Order: sequence, then C-alpha cells, then structure tokens
Amino acid sequence: MALANMQVYNDEIVGNTIELLGQKIDLFNAASGGSILLNAATFSGNFSKESFFNQIASAQRRVDRFATNAAQAATVLSQGEMVGVKVAGGFGPVLFEPSQLTYLQEDAGSAITAISEGFADALLADQLNTAVGCGVAAVENIAALKNDVSGSAGVTQGGLNGSHRKFGDMSSILSVDVMTGDVYHRLIDEAITNANRLFLSTNVQVVEILGKLVIVSDIPALFEAGTPNKDKVLSVTQGGIIVDNSSDIVSNLETSNGKERIETTWQADYTFGVKLKGYAWDVANGGASPTDAELFTGSNWDKAVTDNKHTLGTLLVASADA
Repeated sequence: MALANMQVYNDEIVGNTIELLGQKIDLFNAASGGSILLNAATFSGNFSKESFFNQIASAQRRVDRFATNAAQAATVLSQGEMVGVKVAGGFGPVLFEPSQLTYLQEDAGSAITAISEGFADALLADQLNTAVGCGVAAVENIAALKNDVSGSAGVTQGGLNGSHRKFGDMSSILSVDVMTGDVYHRLIDEAITNANRLFLSTNVQVVEILGKLVIVSDIPALFEAGTPNKDKVLSVTQGGIIVDNSSDIVSNLETSNGKERIETTWQADYTFGVKLKGYAWDVANGGASPTDAELFTGSNWDKAVTDNKHTLGTLLVASADA
C-alpha cells in the first residue's frame, strides 16, 4: 500500500469524521432542548467577544409632581462583554498495520470507518465534558446561584427545586438538568416511593423531573471526590452553554518502514470554542489555549451581567454518600 494512497485515505478519515460529528451534534442539540448548543460556527483567534448593553433599571424612579424640580444624576448607558475561549485538543496517534487488512481480505475502508467513528465520539465527548465542566465551575463560583446541601443531604427533588429557586420568578427558563446516571436513578428511586405524591395515576411514565428535561451523562465535573463525595446537578437555560465547533481539524497519516512489518499511524489536532451565557473568560488570569485545570477554575469565568437570572443557570451540590 503506497504512501500516496494512504494520504487519500487520510482525507477520507477527516471528511468522514466531520460528517459523523455533524450528525451527532444535530442529535444532541435536539435531545438537549437547545440548552447546550453544539454548532459549526467559526471561532477565529484565541477568544470570542460579544458586547451587550448593561441594565439601566436604576434609571427608573418615583416622581413627586409637586416637589421642587431638583437636579437628577444621569444613568450612564454602558456595555458589558461576554468572552468565550478556544480549547485545543489532540487525538492519537492511532496505529495499524496495512498488511493486517489485506491479510484479512479487507480494504482500508474498515480502518477509515473505525478511526472516523472513534474520533467523532471522542471529539463530541470532549466538547460536552469540557463545556459542562466550565459551566459547573463558573456557576459554583457564584454563591447566590448554588444550592449546597452536601453537608447534610444527598440529591433529592427538594434539593433540586432549591437550586431552581435561585432563579426566582424566572425559574421556568431553566430547561434542562444535567446529571450523572447515578444521580438520575437516585431521583427515580425517590419518585418510585411516591412519598411526595409525584404520580397520581396507575400508569406511571417518567418523562422529566420537576418539569425539566434531563441530560444523563457521567461527566467528570458532576462528581467531586472528597469528604464527603459530592454530586452536582447543573440546571441550564436555553443557549446557556455554546460550543463552537469550527471543524478545525489538522490531521496526518504516516506510513513508516524499519520494522518487520510496515506500520501506519494517524493523528489529529483540533480546536473548539466554549461560551457561557452571562460569563466572560478572564483573559488575563486564564490565558489562551487553557488546560483543563484552568478551564475548570471558577474564578477564571467572570460574571459579566448584573442580574444572576441572565446567566447560564444554577447548581445543586449534594452529598454522594448520604
């Protein structure tokens, strides 16, 4: 199998990966109700910046029509800025022997399919894990948006409702709860006992919890080891977390000699952007091309809006040992 032919296969691997990833993104966006958006928008440079006008609610005042017409201080119309950050990752190298495929009477298409599907899954998982991890870090850093019962209780419907309560009269815009599989089944256990009269019918079908869609995924940021171990549930508004997947994939396939059998390796570099509603990546402290440790540090995500209800959502922190 010649190197020139292998380069053609490399192009097919990249093309298949992008197509597969697009299909998976569409499925995920539909399932998440648009709360965590994975899209194909471009992301130029290290950071994305979006300006907005700050609230001017303070300009409202009561007027006494019969009082002296005194001077009134002006409310300055100002702008805030939400900042996203570009994240870089890599995949591989993945090694295979071309002679193995011919020995099994298979062509390179089987290797292309395997690598494409594996890379697409890994890339989507990285985007979801990273985006939710950033969201958890940012929200957990804001005390007014966090319901922390980890010192006394595990995850319950009541604790989750206490998290939603942080949005007050706008709690209805929290559309999705993101939780691990263990937490999901704990809540189902609570529902099955029916102690809170959650079900009034003999035909029980669990579709949602507290009127919110549920994303069940064992994302590392939703569990924190310690004393106690902690479970976390992130409640997100529509468009609360956005991942810009610009298909920025640079790949290389290389065939090498020097061993008993010819070996081929495939490797890729990629980037994507993370943006959180109501937050700005701290360019000075977090920097460019951040590590996971930097991305998951709450103080690196500055709250950019005045009203907490205009941020991405709320967080429940509970004991995983209760």
